[in-house]
Amino acid sequence: MVAFLFFAIPIVSYATEAGTVYVDDTTDTDPTIEPDYHLTGTDDERTNITEPGTAQTAEDLSELNIANYVTVTYDNGNGEINGALRIFITLTLLALLPSFIIMMTSFTRIILVLHFTRTALNTQTAPPNMVIIGLALFLTFFIMQPTILRVYNEAYVPFENGELTQQELLDSAMKPIREFMYPQTQRKDVVMFMEISGDEWDGTLDDIPTTVLVPSFMISELRTGFIIGFLIYIPFIVIDMVVASVLMSMGMMMLPPTTISMPFKILLFVLADGWNLIIGSLVKTFY
Repeated sequence: MVAFLFFAIPIVSYATEAGTVYVDDTTDTDPTIEPDYHLTGTDDERTNITEPGTAQTAEDLSELNIANYVTVTYDNGNGEINGALRIFITLTLLALLPSFIIMMTSFTRIILVLHFTRTALNTQTAPPNMVIIGLALFLTFFIMQPTILRVYNEAYVPFENGELTQQELLDSAMKPIREFMYPQTQRKDVVMFMEISGDEWDGTLDDIPTTVLVPSFMISELRTGFIIGFLIYIPFIVIDMVVASVLMSMGMMMLPPTTISMPFKILLFVLADGWNLIIGSLVKTFY
């Protein structure tokens, strides 16, 4: 919608001898009307030749809205991205944002632990998936907040002030994220991917490519999440075994033990304040 509104606004541009473009964003786009400000160019140099909607032939149509084309202008390596291209890049990053959240944050471990907790309780869809995902997102934001602030202060602010180039922006933004992922990544996972890629590792973070650090971090998160899930399962398995033994001793072998054990699991979970214990312990694993 933002991109549609951007392209729908009528814009008239004038090119000058010095290469500067003056833009008239008024509603009056009649090329016969001279602008109020002084221009060194002429009407023939307008990048928007004809008012939109006045084309009669295919040749006329090809000359309309030239000012709306996406361009990137550089001057000896110094330049900035055209506004339309900036919107396109922003929308692309928003589309890739879920992948970045899953791959390079604490989201994977949190969602695994919450899933194992619900499965161990045998409550099927309680809490619902939307609640689990929403809780995981907010916990991820809470854990990643110091890293996000570092990216903003060390990368985004200097770039907006013109102190960093685009390549330096990417390097500065990835540094805090890499420093977050590295302590959570097990050494054997890094060694495995370094051996697969045929590179040697000196044991430092700077020597690990991002293409190696990200999959190593994800595998480590999966391993850690499954370990925590196993520990959560243990007390509930004990309840299932006790209930199954009692039912068998009473001769009620046709009654599913999970049907009887689920209320006891919920009771134990509530009395032990399970959500506080699980969420608190889970968040502390990242510190």
